Amino acid sequence: MPFDAVTLPPGEQPTLVDGELVLRPWRAEDADATRPLHDAVMARWFDSLAVVPDRDDHLAWVERTHAEWRDGSKATFVLQWRGEAVGSVDVRHRSPGVGALSWAVFAPYRGRGLSSTAVRRLVRWCFTAVDAPEPGLGLRRVEAEVNPLNRSSMNTALRSGLRREGVLRGNTLLGDEVHDTVLLGRLATDPEPGTREGFTAMLDSQLPTKRVIGQGLVRNGAGELLLCELAYKREWDLPGGVVDPGESPATCVVREIREELALDVSVTRLLAVNWLKPWLGWGDAVLFVFEVALVGDDLTDRAALLEREVRALHWVSPTDAPEHVAPYNARMLASLGAAEAAGDTGTLVLEDGLPRREGA
Repeated sequence: MPFDAVTLPPGEQPTLVDGELVLRPWRAEDADATRPLHDAVMARWFDSLAVVPDRDDHLAWVERTHAEWRDGSKATFVLQWRGEAVGSVDVRHRSPGVGALSWAVFAPYRGRGLSSTAVRRLVRWCFTAVDAPEPGLGLRRVEAEVNPLNRSSMNTALRSGLRREGVLRGNTLLGDEVHDTVLLGRLATDPEPGTREGFTAMLDSQLPTKRVIGQGLVRNGAGELLLCELAYKREWDLPGGVVDPGESPATCVVREIREELALDVSVTRLLAVNWLKPWLGWGDAVLFVFEVALVGDDLTDRAALLEREVRALHWVSPTDAPEHVAPYNARMLASLGAAEAAGDTGTLVLEDGLPRREGA
């Protein structure tokens, strides 16, 4: 299907300019000039059997770029810098309003910022309205799939304002090797990459994220702990759950207890911050454990369990709790008990349930 379900802008393929860099249609004479510039790096990432393409094959590829422009499926530009053909960039139709980007710069011209300059200029054209004085494609989104091992192309995409959106696992082959690819995307409404907002959004998209959990320690008058018998795992656990995006850990605890137990609680203090190692297929996480107090009378008269999450509630003595909870929680509860016995009222910093060692 062609761009915008109709055609590319009418007429000849345009020439796009950004300073000394020119993006123009490929010509037949470019084939001989660029063929010797192909190298093993390009052959690897484009999964080409030949490092230097056959002359007839390369010329035929140039001719195909003209046909693709005419049928509206793809727009391919040669990069010309200081009079030399230095690479190629293209956008092909992915779906209505969406284009897929690809680019390459020949070895002698790498390391000069030409790829990111070219991709930025191409993206501006992609987002320019079809009825503008200098018409573009009028796309709402562009995207690229980049091998995470190809650090140079990853950097080009990020510097061009594309944000890392996810990993497509095992979705491509290089030779006989199965590889992942990273999906990166940019919307027409995203801030420009040269702005503070654009830079922050790009950086935020690629920084590591960590699961955050909030749990509440509820005690009764006998000093027993409230544990939830859960529907989805064998071990009992403290009430709480995973913190939602934009939500504080303390707010998460109040919300989760209200949603799953129909109880209102108030957070009184932060007892521990506990880093959890990867476990049973889960990645690492940070757990915030709060002391919480029930609002109102005893919970046994008021609790209404969300049965798909919680089967039952149990008051358990600290000495019996290790029989019911996961090992990392048993270590954490023991650390909290030891701190309380020692009169330590500060917030514990734990790693996998144990106090962090000095100097570690």
